[in-house]
Amino acid sequence: MKKKDTAKWFYYAIAIGFVMLFVLILLSSVLDVGDRLSTLHPYVAYAFYALSLLLVYFLIIRPINIILFSPTFSVQTVLDEASKTNHPLYKRIAKRLIAMDDLPKDISDDLVQSMSDVKELRRALNRVFSKHIKKKMNQIIQKHAKTVMISTAISQNGRLDFFTVIVVNIRMIKELVVLCGFRPSFKHMAKLTVSVFTTALIAEGLENLDINQVLPTSTVNTLGEIPLLKPVMSSVVQGISNALLTLRIGIVTRKFLYSDANEITKEEIRRTALLEAAGMMPIVFGEALMILPKSIANLFKKPNKTKKDEPDPKE
Repeated sequence: MKKKDTAKWFYYAIAIGFVMLFVLILLSSVLDVGDRLSTLHPYVAYAFYALSLLLVYFLIIRPINIILFSPTFSVQTVLDEASKTNHPLYKRIAKRLIAMDDLPKDISDDLVQSMSDVKELRRALNRVFSKHIKKKMNQIIQKHAKTVMISTAISQNGRLDFFTVIVVNIRMIKELVVLCGFRPSFKHMAKLTVSVFTTALIAEGLENLDINQVLPTSTVNTLGEIPLLKPVMSSVVQGISNALLTLRIGIVTRKFLYSDANEITKEEIRRTALLEAAGMMPIVFGEALMILPKSIANLFKKPNKTKKDEPDPKE
């Protein structure tokens, strides 16, 4: 018991340390930009500080507030126990899911009709979480991984990648929590905090990535023969790496929401999360390619001659 408590407080301490580090980095970046803007006019700097406060509140503080003040319990623990004492809890979960207005009509009707029977309600909830909710969660995870991939692939600033990854991952965790109606335990939240900030630091470090360190020399030489492809590939590799890490964080969050801490090991989470993230990556990559800016795609196209550009045969 003491060993578990020690591990729990260790994760708390690490998470608090990462949060403090993030606050210092954010404050340093804001003050640095504000100092440069003050050379133009003091009020320009004040406007920037006000805008920064609003962005921090809506993009970081508010999502974290929603996460922390959501109720906490485990889907697996709740659904594996069929005792009558859990009937009020089942009803609470069912009413929260019905109130979301996101369930298919047959599933919603099943929850309503099963409300009076604890075993039937548990069966209905199991159906909702194992099929509909899990599918929606995977869609949310893929959506945010796509956002991270495109943003960090286009961005050429490591510090901007750092903040982008943090904001997008916090919003992803918030949406997963809102969808389920509850959050992981504080211990698991501390682990997620460490994972998010570690991923953000990796994203910042990837800005100096050398494509020669990732791909074989023969492949790099082949890419180098194609105009403008080699520098673009470096950015794409950064985006893919950050998207894969974001997928992993989303999947780990889902596993924390669905599994009790005593029933799933750290090694199992790592193994299954990486495998599942790798399986989702082709979908994310395909969707990202469809919405990348046309300007990047146009780099590989020959300029089409318009009628105005064509020489007049009469001339």
